[in-house]
Amino acid sequence: MSERNPFGGTITHLSPAEVRQGLADGTILLVDVREANEIQAERIPGATPFPLSKFDPAALPDPAGKRLVFSCRSGQRSQQAAAYAQKAGLPYEEHMKGGIIGWREAGFEVERG
Repeated sequence: MSERNPFGGTITHLSPAEVRQGLADGTILLVDVREANEIQAERIPGATPFPLSKFDPAALPDPAGKRLVFSCRSGQRSQQAAAYAQKAGLPYEEHMKGGIIGWREAGFEVERG
């Protein structure tokens, strides 16, 4: 499902199951925009940390042919990150709906501490 973001771009919502499959088959680069203390407490295996408080679209990791997908705690900050990236002219519009909360609720593994 897609919708417009505040900057006129598009936000595409992916389910935790879609993201998990993309991580497993190597087609998704998951970028976690939560803060360092949140990531230290728990994280999705394979996610790349990139805190929203220090968000610099020019410093985003190169997805190297993968789909860059943002994630956060509940799905709000990841949508902001996608909007900021698009405002900077980057093509990233996907985020994981429900964030790590949705990931856990789907029964998927997290790494702790």
